[in-house]
Amino acid sequence: MLLGNYRFPGRYGPEWGSGGIFGLRYHDGVLYYTLAFEAEAHFIDVKTGEGKVYDFTLVGPAPTSGGDTYNAVETVDEFIYFGGWVHAPAVYQEGRRILFNNKYSHVHAYDTSEGTVKLLWKDSIHHETDWAGEVSDLIYDPYNDRLLLVREDGHANLGVYALDRRTGRAEALLHEPSPKGTRVHDSVFFGVGNNFTGGLRGIKALDLISGRWESFRVAESADGRPYIRPELGAMASAYNRAFAFVRGGIIAGNPLMGEEFTFFRLLDFYTFYAPFRVNAINVGGGILTAFNAHHDAVYRPGSDGMDWWTTNTVVGPSVLLYVAPPMVKIVGALGARVTSIEKMDGKLLVATNSAPNTGATEATPFDTGNRDIVVLDEKILQERPPSVSFSLPLSLPSAAKSLGAGTFGGIPLDGHREPRMVLHLHRDNLLTVYEYDLSLPPGEAVAETFEVRAGRNVIDLSAFSGIVSFELKKPDFKGRARIELR
Repeated sequence: MLLGNYRFPGRYGPEWGSGGIFGLRYHDGVLYYTLAFEAEAHFIDVKTGEGKVYDFTLVGPAPTSGGDTYNAVETVDEFIYFGGWVHAPAVYQEGRRILFNNKYSHVHAYDTSEGTVKLLWKDSIHHETDWAGEVSDLIYDPYNDRLLLVREDGHANLGVYALDRRTGRAEALLHEPSPKGTRVHDSVFFGVGNNFTGGLRGIKALDLISGRWESFRVAESADGRPYIRPELGAMASAYNRAFAFVRGGIIAGNPLMGEEFTFFRLLDFYTFYAPFRVNAINVGGGILTAFNAHHDAVYRPGSDGMDWWTTNTVVGPSVLLYVAPPMVKIVGALGARVTSIEKMDGKLLVATNSAPNTGATEATPFDTGNRDIVVLDEKILQERPPSVSFSLPLSLPSAAKSLGAGTFGGIPLDGHREPRMVLHLHRDNLLTVYEYDLSLPPGEAVAETFEVRAGRNVIDLSAFSGIVSFELKKPDFKGRARIELR
């Protein structure tokens, strides 16, 4: 399988800009993934290299489009369950604008012993512009032997649903939109909120045995400074805690065992640089995920241009992050975005894409991204991290001051021997550096303030450790910060 050519140039796949390779899962000798927006579910027999492709026509007639863009996949016994959404058939108005009348949310089951696909469940509201909540996560409930469907992206039927994996009957358990969840001990934690209008606004936990729900507030920041728009991209569990990977950082904790959730600022640039449309997996007892440089973007500027600016400002490469508290370590640097990650036979399979999703009115009849699967050795988790640079217009954190925020960065220094920040400023200022790590339970950050002058300032970060974030006392709308990790 590793000798195969897993490169997919843009082809027919009507939707929003570019999809990607989602749902990578190695189970029972089979490697599964979905190629979106082409709506192709691939099943590769790793021993023989032979593959099968399913086109989602059990949902509706061809031409189909979509598949999955959130990595909704779970395995139970001999089955690979995969969910998401699909147009069946895909219909265009005037050759450009896609209609949503035939958009379905779905869950399928692939039987690895028989090599067959079964449609387990589908849902649609058959509306021209609106759609039923996409399935963005699948979680197995071992106590009740059922699947938990997580749904946030859509206009109706949002929240958490329980799906009988034999009859396909679905029952709503929570009516608040939720993009992701993760099981910890005998409960499942779900992030609640709307990712495209403000992000995570709380976390709810479902006790799998009693069926009781509990609610928890969004966390305080480890560096003591405010944060905004924590859009939720992935969740995972380790150390008996839930980890929510959001735009701007990581939220970690477990109130059910007496530890409140804490926000750890990480790679917060006030752009849409985020762990979005990617999964998180457990490797070596820790968690591996990615923060993406360009996963969703506005293609044409609107009236104020702010959405275009924040989604199209590329501050750095997408990075693979290995989380092993108190350490957070960059272990890979890649292009526009990582869409899916899986572990197989001592290798890490990393699906990538060169283009982002765009908006509903910016759809094309073809996918515009070049997608591929990169094969890495697991030893990257133990090696020195790659050299990485970030370049940030200070106008973004300066503008965030009007929203009560403005602290930026959250740069993981572990493994880097010569980290530094170069500030190009247009006025004298005061720079505060906050130093902290991902300790569990969390500790307090240590702050140090420096005088910086108009012009070029070089800040040697090798005197700091763990994670560092930064704040300028006065806004500087013409300045720039370049952070170099070597």
